This record gives sequence, structure tokens and C-alpha cells, in this order.
Amino acid sequence: MIKGVFLGTGTSQGVPVIGCQCEVCQSADPKDNRLRTSFYLTSNGDSIIIDPGPDFRQQMLRERIDKVDAVLITHEHNDHVAGMDDLRPYYFKQKEEIPVYGTDFVLAELRTRFAYAFDSNPYPGAPKFALHTIRSDESFYIKELKVIPILVAHGGGAVLGFRFGDLTYITDAKTISGTEREKIWGTKILILNALRKTSHYSHLALNEAIDLARDCEVPRTWFTHISHEMGLSRDVNASLPEGFALAYDRLRLAV
Repeated sequence: MIKGVFLGTGTSQGVPVIGCQCEVCQSADPKDNRLRTSFYLTSNGDSIIIDPGPDFRQQMLRERIDKVDAVLITHEHNDHVAGMDDLRPYYFKQKEEIPVYGTDFVLAELRTRFAYAFDSNPYPGAPKFALHTIRSDESFYIKELKVIPILVAHGGGAVLGFRFGDLTYITDAKTISGTEREKIWGTKILILNALRKTSHYSHLALNEAIDLARDCEVPRTWFTHISHEMGLSRDVNASLPEGFALAYDRLRLAV
């Protein structure tokens, strides 16, 4: 069985947005309070993080996650990788390099942004990562868990989604080709980004995300990477068709 927790479901600014007085940012409903998008899943006792963003430390403390066996990076944008340094306690505790999976481009970005972690003579407090290159056209394994990468377009950049058995996770997508959509077919739960109701140049809008999930005939879809422009969670969920809902921080899934 694969179990998952939404560590964060917000867009790059999170919700509430600093200084914003809109009804969503001022909402007292905890489902309208969103840390930056990240996901945690477990399979056969192994703990996997997707995208350690700026809120990673807070998310790990909140969920009391005491080990990390692997980290998957969807893409290099700061709201998805800024928390890499907070993997240090896991490295110190586990006494071995933290496996990190990403494309060649993403791994090169990590080497640049966190150069101190890859120095030939690092200072004693630096984390250590074991980098593993992944390709969109090749599945791979994290121990016993098969991972199928799914290539999606995010504005002018490339992002990887991932399928784990009957669970598929995709964030920061604007378009997905027919070939890549075929990888989603048959999944029972789809986690998919939906930024807001109106169109955006690099993210799926809500109706676009609904259409994509329907095209893939997925029975249950949870939306993530949500901005304050989406509206109040209770109002949006009341308007969605059966089988669709906005995810929220700390929501737990099992498949």
C-alpha cells in the first residue's frame, strides 16, 4: 500500500500571501492556509519526499517525519527546492548520503545553488546528497517502488510528474502530450495542479485541469499548487463535479 500526505498545497507565494487582504488570505478556515507545494509518501516502510520547498522544515516538524529515504525533484524552481539544506538533520541522523532524483538539468542546478554540499572538502556541517539522474522516458526504482516519470510542459520549461502504482502526482503543468497522458491511464488517484479559475500562461487553470483528468478517465482527482485567486476552498469544492476536490495541507491518502 502507498500512503501519502500533502505537506503543502499552495503556489509559490503560499496562502495567505504576504500583505494580501483578500477573503482567502484572511480566511479562518485551515483549508485555505497553504504552505508551498510538497508531498510525502511511504511504501514498504520507505519514506519519499517530492520537492523540499521553502516550508520544508516546518512541514517535517509538523508531520513528525523522522527519516527520509529518497527525494524526488519535479523541477528546479525555488518553491520546489529551497528546502534542500533542511535535509541536513536526516543526513546527520541516518549517517549516509540522501538519495536525490532529478533530470540532468535539475541536478546541475542543485550543484550550483547548494555548491557547499558538493565541495571536495566540505565544511563539517554540510549535508551530502547522492544524485541520481532520471529520464522522462525511463522508469526506475526506489528500492522496491517503481516510479514512472511523466514529462509535462510548464511555460517554457520541463517538469516531471511521477506515477507510483495507482497514484499519480503532477504539479506545475500547463500542457501534457498525448504520449505522456497515456502514462496516467489506469491510475486511481491523480494529484494535479490547478492554479486558479482563470487562464495562466504556465499553469493549468481549474477547468483545464478537470478536462485533463477526464480525458485520462481518472476516478478521483485532488488539485494542488493552488493560489489565493482560486477562491475559498468550501465554495470551490461545492462547485466541482463528483470525483474532484481541492487538496489541503495535511490531507492523507492511501491507495
